[in-house]
Amino acid sequence: MGSDYDVIIIGAGAAGLMCAATAGYRGRKVLVIDHANKPGKKILMSGGGRCNFTNLNSNPTNFLSDNPHYCISALKRYTPQDFLELVERHGVEHEEKAAGQLFCKNSAKDILNVLLTECEWAGADIRLKTSVSRVQSTDTGYKLATNAGTLTCESLIVACGGLSIPTMGATGFGYDIARQFGLELLPTRAGLVPFTLQPELKEQLSPLSGVSCPVDVTCHNQHFREPMLVTHRGLSGPSMLQISSYWQPGDELSVNLLPANRIHEDLLQLRKAKPQSTIAHYLAQHLPKRFAQAYNDLNGWIGSLQGYKNSDLEQVATTLGQWKIKPAGTEGYRTAEVTLGGVDTRQLSSKTMAVLEHPNLFFIGEVVDVTGHLGGHNFQWAWASGVAAGNAA
Repeated sequence: MGSDYDVIIIGAGAAGLMCAATAGYRGRKVLVIDHANKPGKKILMSGGGRCNFTNLNSNPTNFLSDNPHYCISALKRYTPQDFLELVERHGVEHEEKAAGQLFCKNSAKDILNVLLTECEWAGADIRLKTSVSRVQSTDTGYKLATNAGTLTCESLIVACGGLSIPTMGATGFGYDIARQFGLELLPTRAGLVPFTLQPELKEQLSPLSGVSCPVDVTCHNQHFREPMLVTHRGLSGPSMLQISSYWQPGDELSVNLLPANRIHEDLLQLRKAKPQSTIAHYLAQHLPKRFAQAYNDLNGWIGSLQGYKNSDLEQVATTLGQWKIKPAGTEGYRTAEVTLGGVDTRQLSSKTMAVLEHPNLFFIGEVVDVTGHLGGHNFQWAWASGVAAGNAA
């Protein structure tokens, strides 16, 4: 297969494979290397094995970054519609679940096969079980020392992801390369990750493991109205995963358990119409029964509504609409879907993803400080950043 390439991409994930096909179609001699034994491992496990491969409504407001304007150019030039056309060209059956969220009808393997087929058609080689021990810059590009010998290239693209889900082979190698070439890194932490709870609340909620209910959760003026899931370790579900990207240790979450209700008015009307009714009855009408009973017991709401003054009902409404929870922490990288932070994008070209001071060195995908919301946005960033670098490398 030779050892001299125009482009070498480290990382056979979503961004790396997309980039490889793009560069290959330009006539570049491309090699993708990965230390894993299979390509696209995170693609295969995503979306419960069905891969939420993009979001039709994806736009720059769906991304977190210390440099929020950076992602705009790439996302505008390669849109969700562009990727959808590619998927449909390959005959992949898909469905829209929540608004804009596109999933494979059958299996995430369909998306991986699209990427591998595109790489094959574009003439890009993929070598697995290939780990890099050293990267050096040369007069003509880069030299990589690997367990399969020395490789050289004109353009080097780092697409080896972040720290999330180490069991899938995630390492900090991309950050090591960035540091080696003098790039600044922003602090990394787990994003889109379940919360753990303080022992007392965890014990109170543990019988509810598996119960889900729609909530509106707020932290740092960000809010998400999506389901919350109680687990045996804490709180998960889309609402909690979303807000975790904005949460910092010590922060409090405010959870509206009945976002679709005007709680205070409901309680006043119920007291008037059925004075013998209880708060537990009201909760059971709007929340899963197990959750309703447990939450009622947690707050010690007893007796009929006729025994509650207006101010009491106002307090109940506030408790239901602004349940304050201070998580103990998160489950960390073990179950996090993404890594927040990473390579500071101020050192990269927003058009090509190249390092401004090293024009033939590129960073794409999760390794850079661009993190999407849940729901297909992170894949869209992988496709868009991969195409941007693939068109330039």
